[in-house]
Amino acid sequence: MSKKDALIQPDRGQDAIAIHLVTKDGLEAWLKPLSIGQRAALKAQKFEAKPFQVGIVPDGDGWFAAGGVADPAKLTSWCLAKLAEDLPGGTYRLADGEPGAALHGWQTAQYRFTRYLKPDDAQAGPRILLNKQAKGLDEAIAEAEAENLVRDLVNTPAEDMGPAALEAECEKLAKAHDAKLQVVKGDVLERDFPMVHAVGRAAARHHAPRLMHLTWGKEKHPVLAVVGKGVCFDSGGLDIKPASGMKLMKKDMGGAAHAIALARLIMTHHLPVRLHLLIPAVENAIAGNAFRPGDILSTRKGLSVEIGNTDAEGRLILGDALTRASEEKPDLIVDFATLTGAARVALGPDYPALMTRRDETAQALIDAGRACDDEPWRLPLPPAYAEWLKSDVADINNAHSNGFAGASVAGLFLDKFVGEGIEWAHFDTFAWRPSAKPGRPAGGAAYGLRATFHMLRARYAGK
Repeated sequence: MSKKDALIQPDRGQDAIAIHLVTKDGLEAWLKPLSIGQRAALKAQKFEAKPFQVGIVPDGDGWFAAGGVADPAKLTSWCLAKLAEDLPGGTYRLADGEPGAALHGWQTAQYRFTRYLKPDDAQAGPRILLNKQAKGLDEAIAEAEAENLVRDLVNTPAEDMGPAALEAECEKLAKAHDAKLQVVKGDVLERDFPMVHAVGRAAARHHAPRLMHLTWGKEKHPVLAVVGKGVCFDSGGLDIKPASGMKLMKKDMGGAAHAIALARLIMTHHLPVRLHLLIPAVENAIAGNAFRPGDILSTRKGLSVEIGNTDAEGRLILGDALTRASEEKPDLIVDFATLTGAARVALGPDYPALMTRRDETAQALIDAGRACDDEPWRLPLPPAYAEWLKSDVADINNAHSNGFAGASVAGLFLDKFVGEGIEWAHFDTFAWRPSAKPGRPAGGAAYGLRATFHMLRARYAGK
C-alpha cells in the first residue's frame, strides 16, 4: 500500500467527517446539546454507546459519526474497528483526541480476501482515518500490512499456496530487501534435511518439498533465526485425518506465513540483526512412497526418529530447520507453527501457546503482547514429560501414546533439535479465526506476530 492510498494518513486540515467517541456512562451528557432530530436518529439506531456500537447523526446538509467505547483515553487496537467496518467510504478524523493503538484495527478491519471473487462495485470505498501525529504512521501501516499478509497466505487454497508458492513469497521478500535466498530441493534436501524430504516426498511434483533459507543484515550484528512450519496441506499422511479434521488444513502453513511476515517487519524497520529465515515447505500427502508409521527417519542432527504417527509431521520438518538455525549460533531462535490441536483445546483460538527455555524470554513476549493487544499464553516444557517420547528402537519417537499435555510434549520434541544453551521461543499458533470480531475477520489470522516484533524491536533497537 502506498502512502497516498494508506487507510491512515497525516491530518493536514483536509475535509473529513468527525467521529465522536462516547461512553455508555457519558452518553446522557453527550446527547444534551444535540437537537431533537439528532437524538431521535440515534434512538432509532438503538445507539446506547456500548463498545463497538456505531451511530450516524444528521448535521445540517451532512452528518457525523458516533462510536461507543469503554474509555476514549485508553483505546485498544480494536476500539475503532467496528467504525471502520460499518461507516461509508470517506475520510474521517476523531472529534477529540488521537487514535493511538486503534490505528491498527482501523486498517485490519477493512481487509478482504478477494483473490477469487469478481469485483463488487457495491463494496464501500476505503475509510481513511486522519491522525495529527504523523510520527509512527509508517510503522502502524507496516504492522497492519504484515498481519494482512498472514491472512492472505493462509486464506489461499493449498493448490495455489504449495511449497513453490511459499518459495515465491520468499523470493519476493529477498528482492524487496536485498536479502540472499537459498532454496534446497531434491537430492540435496534428502541428504541435508532428511525429515523435510521424508514428510514431503509423496506430494505431486509441482508440490515437491523444499527448504528456503533467507539471510539478511550485517554479519557483525546478533544472529536472529526465525523458523516457520510450512505444511501447505496436511492430509495426516497414512494416519489420515477425518474429513472434519482435514477441512482447514490449507492453514497448516500458517507458521510459515507468520515467519515470513515477521521477517518483513524486521527488514522494513532495519532492526540491527543478522536475520536467518528458514521455511521448510512440504505437503503431507498420501501415495505409495509416503512415510509410514513405524518408519525410522534420520535427521540433520544425527538423531534417529521413530514415526509413531504420520500426522505429527510438523515437528519433523521443524526439527531439521531448527537444527540448521542452531548451527548459526544465534542469539535467539523464534519459531511459529500450527503444531497441535492440544494447544487449541487448552487455550482456544485467540491465544497462541508460547513455550520458552527461559523465563525472561517468555515474560518479554507476554509483556510486549499485552501492550499491543496480541498476548500469548505460556505453556510449560516439563522435563519429566520427555520420557513420553522414548522409543525402543530409535533415539526418539515423534508422538506419545497417551493423551496428556500434547502441546508441551510437541515442544519437548522440538527442544531436542535446538542447540544447547540457545535462547528459544516456540509459538504453537492457530493461524485461523473461526468467527469474526471487530477488526478481525473470520479466516486466516495472525497470533503472536505483533508481540514478537515489539519484543524484538525493544531487544535489538531499544524501542
